[in-house]
Amino acid sequence: MFANRTDYETMIDVNKIRSDFPILLRKVYGKPLVYFDNAATTQKPKCVVENIKEMYYTLNANIHRGVHFLSQQATDAHEAARVTTQNFIGAKSSNEIVFTRGTTESINLIASTYCRAFCKPGDEIIVSEMEHHSNIVPWQLQEEISGVKLRVIPINDKGELIIEEFEKLINPRTKLVSIAHISNALGTVNDIEEVIRIAHENNTPVLIDAAQSVQHIPLDVQKLDCDFLVFSAHKAYGPTGMGVLYGKEEWLNKLPPYHGGGEMIASVSFDKTTFNELPYKFEAGTPDYVGSTSMAAGLDYISKIGLENIAQYEHELLEYATEQLLKIDGLKIYGTSKNKASVVSFLVNDIHHYDMGMLLDKMGIAVRTGHHCVEPLMNRLQIDGTVRASFAFYNTKEEIDQLVAGIKRIVTMF
Repeated sequence: MFANRTDYETMIDVNKIRSDFPILLRKVYGKPLVYFDNAATTQKPKCVVENIKEMYYTLNANIHRGVHFLSQQATDAHEAARVTTQNFIGAKSSNEIVFTRGTTESINLIASTYCRAFCKPGDEIIVSEMEHHSNIVPWQLQEEISGVKLRVIPINDKGELIIEEFEKLINPRTKLVSIAHISNALGTVNDIEEVIRIAHENNTPVLIDAAQSVQHIPLDVQKLDCDFLVFSAHKAYGPTGMGVLYGKEEWLNKLPPYHGGGEMIASVSFDKTTFNELPYKFEAGTPDYVGSTSMAAGLDYISKIGLENIAQYEHELLEYATEQLLKIDGLKIYGTSKNKASVVSFLVNDIHHYDMGMLLDKMGIAVRTGHHCVEPLMNRLQIDGTVRASFAFYNTKEEIDQLVAGIKRIVTMF
């Protein structure tokens, strides 16, 4: 996936990038902030925050239904953000971009509408053993509502999908495969191309959870040929409460509306309601035009740096962190797939992950601890949680050295 290179620093100007993120200059408990919780949410560059301010100060007006100047300008900005998103993931049409509140709502939208339209009791939905709760619970709700059955692709001890088991699971009752591109807890980059190929050979559509991938590696939904893809803005240097559902136009046209209200209608009477065209059929209520335009600013920021450059540099950080962390006696890394994103989950001896995280925090180092919303995966690994350090393109090797030094210091305490 990555070529051998030694010029990461020339491709990524970390100091210049860090100057775009004022929060990285603050101190925590008197120590410089080291932010390694990027898989949970990324920090926001100035351009995103300035866009939010600019929208509220200069273009604040409800969109699509206004004839006045501000409404028209805000509408244009919102729809331009849809085109930016379309181009960012390589969609064929902006009609295939539905704005939601995040990955979770996007998956719930598909789970609800797809099962309502296409599933009957006894039909099956396939997920994997490493899925986030947001790609498990919506389907379990549909088990009760629609009578579908959840089937699970197992993983091996490295944290990789066992593709042969997937091939055994898929059958004529399989109605949809919903799978993460990258594991938020292990960093495993799944072979989604192979998953899509196998599923399509069995006439089964595929939903890709790209919450952990769109900000790290280039994606092209047309080349992937996935049927649906979802992600969240806040993990891609954009605002919270904003997300995307991509769906092939032919699929979205077949699905019923999810929410009812304004915006998603063509005409309403007490006898009958007709629904709006794509993508508005799925966007009930006042659109978050501030969120969409700010998300687009974050995507543009990523594009200017270049996802190829980002992938190369973050891979260098991952390799360096893995090498340095494994020098610590008693440290075990969970998720050792050959193809990984910039996430390292670990435990050290019998030190509880919560204690490790709390003590690192006192040193100004922000990591995530716990089950990372993947309790079934933790059960598979026979642990109740890990410490997770996740890296972004504004992180440095020097910060990784601080993490390693902090862990070593904590080990001496125990």
